Amino acid sequence: MSNVILDLQIACKKIDSLPTKNNFRQWLEAAIQSHYTKKVEVTIRLIDNAESYLLNMTYRGQNKPTNVLSFPFTAPISMNIPLLGDIIICRQLIEKEAKDQKINVQSHWAHIVIHGVLHLLGYNHILEEEATKMETLEMEILHKLKIFDCIFTQQ
Repeated sequence: MSNVILDLQIACKKIDSLPTKNNFRQWLEAAIQSHYTKKVEVTIRLIDNAESYLLNMTYRGQNKPTNVLSFPFTAPISMNIPLLGDIIICRQLIEKEAKDQKINVQSHWAHIVIHGVLHLLGYNHILEEEATKMETLEMEILHKLKIFDCIFTQQ
């Protein structure tokens, strides 16, 4: 039985060729399993460029869409809810990056989900040392999933 509750929101126009809900759950579990033994809930929202642009401008001040945004949730002390946070992924950018990097699009989806989860867990890539730690963990998780063709470039 899974320790991950997945709320998958599909808000992009093109839905063919998206990974399945089971794919997303598998990637979430792989990234979360070493950090949590209890149930956790994650929302993944799949969006298009326009919404990605708006969110990236609003929350990061970046005048462009981005491939993934993570919004960790911290519950008030008096509440005991398992929500880890939200991951927002831009479908067009994932597909474009996979094509540009000449990697399997499904592998890139897995990588981006894992990357987003690690942000929810408090990892970041602001400093070089932190980026190295995060990338190493991403590679370990991807290799456990038998995914070996990802390219690690931070935005």
